[in-house]
Amino acid sequence: MEKFIVSARKYRPASFVDVVGQPSITTTLRNSILNNHLGHAYLFSGPRGVGKTTCARIFAKTINCEQISDTGEACNQCESCLSFDENRSYSIHELDAASNNSVDDIRILTEQVRIPPQIGSYSIYIIDEVHMLSQAAFNAFLKTLEEPPAHAIFVLATTEKHKIIPTILSRCQIFDFNRIRVEDAVDYLKQIAEKEHLAYEEDAFHVIAQKADGAMRDALSIFDQVVSFSGEKITYQDVINNLNILDYEYYFKLTFSLLEGDVASAMLLFDEILASGFDSRNFINGYAAHLRDLMVCKNPDTIQLMEVGAGIKEKYLNQSAEVSLPFLYAGLEICNQADIQFRSSRNQRLTIELALVKLANLSEVSKKKTVAEPETPKAGEQASPKAEPTETATQTSPDIAPQTGNGASNLVRTTGISIKNSLQGRAAFEESADDHVSEVEEEKQPDTEKPASADPDAIINAWNDYAASLEKRKPRIHSTLVNNRPVLRGDGAVMLLLNSEAQRDNFIKNIKSDLVEYIRGATGLSSVEILTEVSENEQVGKKIYTEQDKLDFLVKKNPELGKLKSRFKLDFDD
Repeated sequence: MEKFIVSARKYRPASFVDVVGQPSITTTLRNSILNNHLGHAYLFSGPRGVGKTTCARIFAKTINCEQISDTGEACNQCESCLSFDENRSYSIHELDAASNNSVDDIRILTEQVRIPPQIGSYSIYIIDEVHMLSQAAFNAFLKTLEEPPAHAIFVLATTEKHKIIPTILSRCQIFDFNRIRVEDAVDYLKQIAEKEHLAYEEDAFHVIAQKADGAMRDALSIFDQVVSFSGEKITYQDVINNLNILDYEYYFKLTFSLLEGDVASAMLLFDEILASGFDSRNFINGYAAHLRDLMVCKNPDTIQLMEVGAGIKEKYLNQSAEVSLPFLYAGLEICNQADIQFRSSRNQRLTIELALVKLANLSEVSKKKTVAEPETPKAGEQASPKAEPTETATQTSPDIAPQTGNGASNLVRTTGISIKNSLQGRAAFEESADDHVSEVEEEKQPDTEKPASADPDAIINAWNDYAASLEKRKPRIHSTLVNNRPVLRGDGAVMLLLNSEAQRDNFIKNIKSDLVEYIRGATGLSSVEILTEVSENEQVGKKIYTEQDKLDFLVKKNPELGKLKSRFKLDFDD
């Protein structure tokens, strides 16, 4: 039985042309070899599994090759190449900085650098995970790295370039490796599957590439895992089952339920997902990604941003045609807010379910906005609104023109949402029509209709709760709210008596707007009016006392102070 070798080792690139997803770096290295423009120190940095150490080995092998091809590749036939392939080369040295990070290890390396190579022109030292060297080891390595022997070349590799001291970085040519694109990873997996004579579904490889998150080595490890699970045919269903990934079909079904406003189906589908062992937060983040992909499909120019297989991409295109952009924008915002609130929530499942309810309500609001609008009157005709029994409510205040104020208000109240759309022109997507009308009327007709009144205790409680929430974060504002109690007037306005004009200005500028919004949310009032006044003592003003007045006051309280002044002949400075 043939010994099994993992794909990451079995199919490790042996030449620059085989390296996946790093064309600019491999081209630069080949040109430097062909033109004999070799530096003495290189730094390869980038995420895990993208080919840093692999490129370092290929680079070291090619430098000492005796018969370099015209394309800058090693011949793989000379003694130098064969010794490297058989792990018996004495000209190429690999050092793991994670386990050799002391000053003594660097001292041994410095002594070895002096020895010329046995085969080839250069001694190449590959130091992997170089950021693991200690501070003292870095300092000991500086001189050797700056002025090495002519036959020595250092290739450093790291995943955390920011941990390397600047004096090391300044002595190296730095190559930043990119994450492997999904398309490149899929193509490479196809090549391996064909070499292994495996049948596959392309959508399955897309899922593997996405799960690898830009690391080709991770993709190959997942590939081996899936092959062990599914056998000679790799299918999309086998991949998602083996990797415990939520099927795209759930997101498509959920979107259709939300578009229909079917909260019950959405909740049952979410329960099924949880019963399958998936995490709530991963679900809401996955659905946000689904909405993002639908939004990308709305524009032909951005479809290329999709990182899914052809079959799934077709499903996205079909569903995106049935979803409006406002729904997608609002849905992404709701998913984002749910993700933010998830960690601090005591009932995390309820947080996600509330998000689903809001998403379903978006489609209901959209349907209300698309109710048939009134026909535009033809030339010579006038729109005649039907008479309603609420004619007494059509009185207008003297300072408002009847056509713009009262007429609009009457039409909105009698005909509902569609008339309001024709008059208002636009409204927030999440707002219901009645809420918006009440706000418009409060701004335009303050004298004709008073805001809904609330229990005074409710307002006071909301005031106290808001003050308590600021006790640690903003103690000055907390003190202002606690020391100056509000009084509810008969007309529903809240009166606040402050001690000074400065305090009043600070309240209006920094406190009032947030406080009003908090009270509205806590009491359910559509509007809250807070009036401020300055106490009479402040308005009258304070008497300015001279130094003599202050002394006379103190002497009256303590006569001995006057005797002390006379005895030592004390007086005020000019």
